[in-house]
Amino acid sequence: MDDAELRALATKRIKARSDFYHYLWVWLGVSILLTVIWFLTTPGGYFWPAWAIGGMGIAAFFQAISVFGPGGVITDSKIDAEVERLKRG
Repeated sequence: MDDAELRALATKRIKARSDFYHYLWVWLGVSILLTVIWFLTTPGGYFWPAWAIGGMGIAAFFQAISVFGPGGVITDSKIDAEVERLKRG
């Protein structure tokens, strides 16, 4: 990879991390807001905000895998290997 490709990859990864952290703040804000609404309307009752909080948590989990997980860098050798596999298959 040349410097321009490395710079583009670094920019993309930094943006992905920034978006992930932004999502965590949104998740926190929504969780607090829904919990306050629940507390003001039905304190001690069924904790319905858990559904939204849990759903957003699942989304955060998969986004974290995408951002921090293995296999995020696509190299020329990976592309060449896939092309060869497609030619054979």
